[in-house]
Amino acid sequence: MELIRSTLNIGLEKPVKLLHVTDSHLAFADEHDDERKHKLAQRFHSAEKEKYLYEHIAYSKANCDALIHTGDLFDFVSHANTVKAREILSDAHIFFIAGNHEYSQYVGEAWEDKAYRMNSYMQIERDGGFGVPMLWNTRVVGGVNIVGIDNSYYLFEDWQIHRLKKESEKGLPIILAFHDPLFEQSLYDYHFEHSPAESCTYLTGVDEKHLERYSEFRAYQQRPDEPTLRMIEYIKSEPMIRAILTGHLHFSFESNITENLPQFVTGGGYDGCARELTII
Repeated sequence: MELIRSTLNIGLEKPVKLLHVTDSHLAFADEHDDERKHKLAQRFHSAEKEKYLYEHIAYSKANCDALIHTGDLFDFVSHANTVKAREILSDAHIFFIAGNHEYSQYVGEAWEDKAYRMNSYMQIERDGGFGVPMLWNTRVVGGVNIVGIDNSYYLFEDWQIHRLKKESEKGLPIILAFHDPLFEQSLYDYHFEHSPAESCTYLTGVDEKHLERYSEFRAYQQRPDEPTLRMIEYIKSEPMIRAILTGHLHFSFESNITENLPQFVTGGGYDGCARELTII
């Protein structure tokens, strides 16, 4: 396990420790799943991925107040993955919010939008569900309000803004948890510097100027709409929001969205990476 340690000072009376894990990308199929899903499981399954996840859970339960998983626990929708998710997430120590792969039927085979997501969501529910909320989740841990928001397709929705404002009214410091990081200049630059062949940076809220470097397809896929821009402005302006935990990029990076709002991107759990965040 590769453990990164970070500290967030927000003036708590008693420290809170969170283990941030993301992008575990487990892959299973069983007798209820079709041949294509079995081929995907054969292609993407790795005993190492599962071993790392259980190491993360064990470490967190021994050393932290909660494990925060920000999506892509699994690689694609399958009956076996749903059953496995329900088993893993039945542990009350784990807080979860979905990523894009939670809704992917065959890993990049189709245009994925809100309708696609909801079709997959209903399939997961028919198979018994994950046992925890996938689209929106909240939990108070040691006086800190963890708010999980599904932004798996680089978009936020107006109902999410409304609910986040309600959470802010509770008067507790908020740690946001979602899958796709928010645009920030140094993160954008780092991504292109280290992956110059990439056609995009996979960030939420990229403006038109910065989208110019994207391929036409990726720009269309990741261009923010009006609700997304409103949500980002609210996140930047709300003083109760103290940090963001996110993943998706499969590398670790720490920077500030505003002067007082850090964003912690954590690398792939499939590769053993996890971040221990101590909030003081």
